Order: sequence, then structure tokens, then C-alpha cells
Amino acid sequence: MSDDDFFAPPPFKPEDGLERIRRALRDLRSLTERGAARFDWKGMPVFEAAVDGKLVRVRVAKRPQRTPEWDVTTLTNGADVRHFIDDFKRRFERWGEE
Repeated sequence: MSDDDFFAPPPFKPEDGLERIRRALRDLRSLTERGAARFDWKGMPVFEAAVDGKLVRVRVAKRPQRTPEWDVTTLTNGADVRHFIDDFKRRFERWGEE
């Protein structure tokens, strides 16, 4: 192990990142989990995700609708996952206010 690798973060495991997102979304009691990586809000799809190699691709509805317009995001590390969860929670709060 070289000195340069001492402070390197551990490698990103996309399956673990997706599971972390699923746990965080389950904590939002108004969401209903549909399948392995899809969540609905009041019967409307609002979140979908898939592991694609060494990253996670997520789709989040801009607004809850029967056929939503999606924002697509690629998560490549743990910091991206944390940022995504925070962003989703803020977006979810806005939906509740509307």
C-alpha cells in the first residue's frame, strides 16, 4: 500500500448506495415502494433507480404526475448518494406544500 492510497476513500459499491437510498426513502412514510427500486407517492411514480456497472442511475419526477417528466442523475460515489438523499427530501417537502 503506497502513501498516496492512505487517505483514499473506499471504492464505491453501487448496490450499497442504492440500498442506502431505498432505506432513506422508506423513512418517508408517504412513499410506497414498488419493486426493487421504484417509489410512488399518492399512486404516482416519483422515483426509479438502477445499478449500471459501477454507478447508480436515478430518475426523479420533477412533479408528481401520472406520466412525470424525469430528472436523471448519475451517482458515482458516497458523497453523490448523500447529496441526492438530501435533495430528494427537500423536493419531497415541496410536493407536500403544493
